[in-house]
Amino acid sequence: MILLREALGAELRRRRLDQGRTLRQVSADAKVSLGYLSEIERGEKEASSEMLNAVCGALGAPLSDVLAGVTATVADREGLRVVGAVPAAA
Repeated sequence: MILLREALGAELRRRRLDQGRTLRQVSADAKVSLGYLSEIERGEKEASSEMLNAVCGALGAPLSDVLAGVTATVADREGLRVVGAVPAAA
């Protein structure tokens, strides 16, 4: 079963690591607790739209880009191809 919170958490983690940033740095910039951001990245907690917006802002990533990455990941796991989507990260 595909859980959206897991795909979203993986996408946020991938973007953070691509920037070479720590959880502590992003949580401080987003003004969210370190523990909660960690739980979101691990797919253990559902991020509210406000939380997601804050984390995307801290990462300098438009929400639409993050969601496009999540869409590509979910489609890939379902064996589908999403036209115009960003390819899922390996």
